[in-house]
Amino acid sequence: MPATVAEILQEFDLESATTRRVLERVPADQLTWKPHAKSMSLGQLALHVAAGPGIISEWALEDSLEMPNMGGAPQPSSGAQILAAHEEGTKKMKAAVSKVGDGGLGQMWQLKKNGATLMTMPKGVLIRSLALNHIYHHRGQLSVYLRLLNVPVPSIYGPSADENPMAPR
Repeated sequence: MPATVAEILQEFDLESATTRRVLERVPADQLTWKPHAKSMSLGQLALHVAAGPGIISEWALEDSLEMPNMGGAPQPSSGAQILAAHEEGTKKMKAAVSKVGDGGLGQMWQLKKNGATLMTMPKGVLIRSLALNHIYHHRGQLSVYLRLLNVPVPSIYGPSADENPMAPR
Protein backbone atom coordinates (compact mmCIF):
# COMPACT_ATOMS: atom_id res chain seq x y z
CA MET A 1 0.00 0.00 0.00
CA PRO A 2 1.48 3.39 -0.98
CA ALA A 3 2.49 5.81 1.75
CA THR A 4 0.17 8.65 2.71
CA VAL A 5 1.14 12.30 2.98
CA ALA A 6 1.01 11.99 6.76
CA GLU A 7 3.44 9.04 6.68
CA ILE A 8 5.84 10.81 4.32
CA LEU A 9 5.80 13.94 6.47
CA GLN A 10 6.33 11.96 9.67
CA GLU A 11 9.38 10.25 8.13
CA PHE A 12 10.66 13.57 6.82
CA ASP A 13 10.34 15.26 10.22
CA LEU A 14 12.51 12.56 11.81
CA GLU A 15 15.06 12.56 9.00
CA SER A 16 15.14 16.36 8.80
CA ALA A 17 16.16 16.61 12.45
CA THR A 18 18.95 14.10 11.80
CA THR A 19 20.04 15.99 8.70
CA ARG A 20 20.21 19.23 10.68
CA ARG A 21 22.52 17.58 13.25
CA VAL A 22 24.86 16.54 10.44
CA LEU A 23 24.74 19.98 8.78
CA GLU A 24 25.49 21.70 12.08
CA ARG A 25 28.82 19.83 12.18
CA VAL A 26 30.01 21.10 8.79
CA PRO A 27 33.09 23.23 9.51
CA ALA A 28 32.69 26.65 7.88
CA ASP A 29 36.44 26.95 7.36
CA GLN A 30 36.48 23.77 5.22
CA LEU A 31 33.60 24.44 2.79
CA THR A 32 35.82 24.23 -0.30
CA TRP A 33 37.52 20.98 0.78
CA LYS A 34 37.10 17.95 -1.53
CA PRO A 35 38.08 14.35 -0.81
CA HIS A 36 38.78 13.83 -4.51
CA ALA A 37 39.04 16.02 -7.61
CA LYS A 38 35.80 14.51 -9.01
CA SER A 39 33.87 15.07 -5.76
CA MET A 40 31.68 17.97 -4.80
CA SER A 41 33.20 20.23 -2.19
CA LEU A 42 32.07 19.86 1.42
CA GLY A 43 30.01 23.04 1.07
CA GLN A 44 28.42 22.02 -2.22
CA LEU A 45 27.44 18.63 -0.84
CA ALA A 46 26.08 20.14 2.38
CA LEU A 47 24.03 22.69 0.43
CA HIS A 48 22.68 19.90 -1.82
CA VAL A 49 21.62 17.90 1.26
CA ALA A 50 20.10 21.01 2.83
CA ALA A 51 18.09 22.28 -0.14
CA GLY A 52 17.44 19.05 -2.08
CA PRO A 53 14.19 17.87 -0.48
CA GLY A 54 12.52 21.24 -1.06
CA ILE A 55 13.65 21.55 -4.67
CA ILE A 56 12.92 17.98 -5.71
CA SER A 57 9.55 17.67 -3.94
CA GLU A 58 8.34 20.78 -5.78
CA TRP A 59 8.80 18.85 -9.02
CA ALA A 60 5.76 16.80 -7.97
CA LEU A 61 3.56 19.91 -8.20
CA GLU A 62 3.67 19.49 -11.98
CA ASP A 63 2.98 16.45 -14.15
CA SER A 64 6.32 16.70 -15.94
CA LEU A 65 9.60 18.51 -15.75
CA GLU A 66 12.03 19.40 -18.49
CA MET A 67 15.37 18.37 -17.01
CA PRO A 68 17.03 21.46 -15.64
CA ASN A 69 20.62 22.33 -16.43
CA MET A 70 22.35 20.55 -13.57
CA GLY A 71 25.57 22.59 -13.92
CA GLY A 72 27.93 22.79 -11.02
CA ALA A 73 26.43 22.88 -7.55
CA PRO A 74 26.63 26.32 -5.92
CA GLN A 75 29.37 26.90 -3.37
CA PRO A 76 28.03 28.30 -0.08
CA SER A 77 30.01 30.91 1.79
CA SER A 78 28.99 30.03 5.35
CA GLY A 79 27.51 27.42 7.62
CA ALA A 80 24.64 29.82 8.30
CA GLN A 81 23.79 29.78 4.57
CA ILE A 82 23.64 25.97 4.64
CA LEU A 83 21.39 25.89 7.73
CA ALA A 84 19.11 28.57 6.23
CA ALA A 85 18.84 26.46 3.05
CA HIS A 86 17.89 23.47 5.21
CA GLU A 87 15.14 25.45 6.94
CA GLU A 88 13.82 26.73 3.61
CA GLY A 89 14.08 23.28 2.01
CA THR A 90 12.16 21.75 4.92
CA LYS A 91 9.34 24.29 4.56
CA LYS A 92 9.17 23.81 0.78
CA MET A 93 9.12 20.02 1.09
CA LYS A 94 6.27 20.02 3.62
CA ALA A 95 4.25 22.52 1.59
CA ALA A 96 4.74 20.67 -1.71
CA VAL A 97 3.87 17.23 -0.32
CA SER A 98 0.81 18.63 1.45
CA LYS A 99 -0.32 20.31 -1.76
CA VAL A 100 0.13 17.10 -3.79
CA GLY A 101 -2.10 15.36 -1.24
CA ASP A 102 -2.90 11.69 -0.80
CA GLY A 103 -4.82 11.60 -4.08
CA GLY A 104 -1.96 13.14 -6.02
CA LEU A 105 0.69 10.70 -4.79
CA GLY A 106 -0.50 8.08 -7.27
CA GLN A 107 -0.60 10.46 -10.24
CA MET A 108 2.12 9.95 -12.80
CA TRP A 109 5.06 12.30 -13.21
CA GLN A 110 7.64 12.47 -16.03
CA LEU A 111 11.17 13.79 -16.36
CA LYS A 112 11.98 14.90 -19.89
CA LYS A 113 15.02 16.13 -21.73
CA ASN A 114 14.58 17.94 -25.03
CA GLY A 115 11.03 16.60 -25.07
CA ALA A 116 12.06 12.95 -24.73
CA THR A 117 10.83 11.12 -21.63
CA LEU A 118 13.69 9.92 -19.43
CA MET A 119 11.62 8.49 -16.58
CA THR A 120 8.03 8.09 -15.50
CA MET A 121 6.86 7.32 -11.97
CA PRO A 122 4.05 8.06 -9.55
CA LYS A 123 4.53 11.36 -7.71
CA GLY A 124 4.71 9.49 -4.41
CA VAL A 125 7.66 7.47 -5.74
CA LEU A 126 9.31 10.68 -6.98
CA ILE A 127 9.05 12.15 -3.49
CA ARG A 128 10.21 9.02 -1.65
CA SER A 129 12.93 8.03 -4.12
CA LEU A 130 14.45 11.33 -5.18
CA ALA A 131 13.48 13.90 -2.53
CA LEU A 132 14.05 11.58 0.44
CA ASN A 133 16.16 8.49 -0.29
CA HIS A 134 18.45 10.33 -2.70
CA ILE A 135 19.14 12.96 -0.03
CA TYR A 136 19.71 10.34 2.70
CA HIS A 137 22.34 8.83 0.42
CA HIS A 138 24.10 12.18 0.11
CA ARG A 139 23.78 12.75 3.86
CA GLY A 140 25.72 9.50 4.28
CA GLN A 141 28.40 10.85 1.95
CA LEU A 142 28.49 14.02 4.00
CA SER A 143 29.07 12.01 7.19
CA VAL A 144 32.11 10.39 5.51
CA TYR A 145 33.43 13.85 4.57
CA LEU A 146 33.11 14.82 8.25
CA ARG A 147 34.97 11.68 9.35
CA LEU A 148 37.78 12.38 6.87
CA LEU A 149 38.08 15.89 8.32
CA ASN A 150 38.18 14.55 11.90
CA VAL A 151 34.87 16.19 12.71
CA PRO A 152 32.82 14.17 15.24
CA VAL A 153 29.97 12.48 13.37
CA PRO A 154 26.57 12.77 15.07
CA SER A 155 24.17 9.90 15.63
CA ILE A 156 22.24 9.11 12.47
CA TYR A 157 20.53 5.71 12.95
CA GLY A 158 22.10 4.96 16.28
CA PRO A 159 25.19 6.13 18.12
CA SER A 160 28.18 7.00 15.97
CA ALA A 161 31.70 6.01 16.93
CA ASP A 162 32.01 9.54 18.31
CA GLU A 163 28.92 9.30 20.51
CA ASN A 164 29.02 5.65 21.59
CA PRO A 165 31.02 5.14 24.81
CA MET A 166 31.59 1.48 23.82
CA ALA A 167 33.16 2.32 20.44
CA PRO A 168 36.91 1.92 19.97
CA ARG A 169 38.80 5.18 20.34
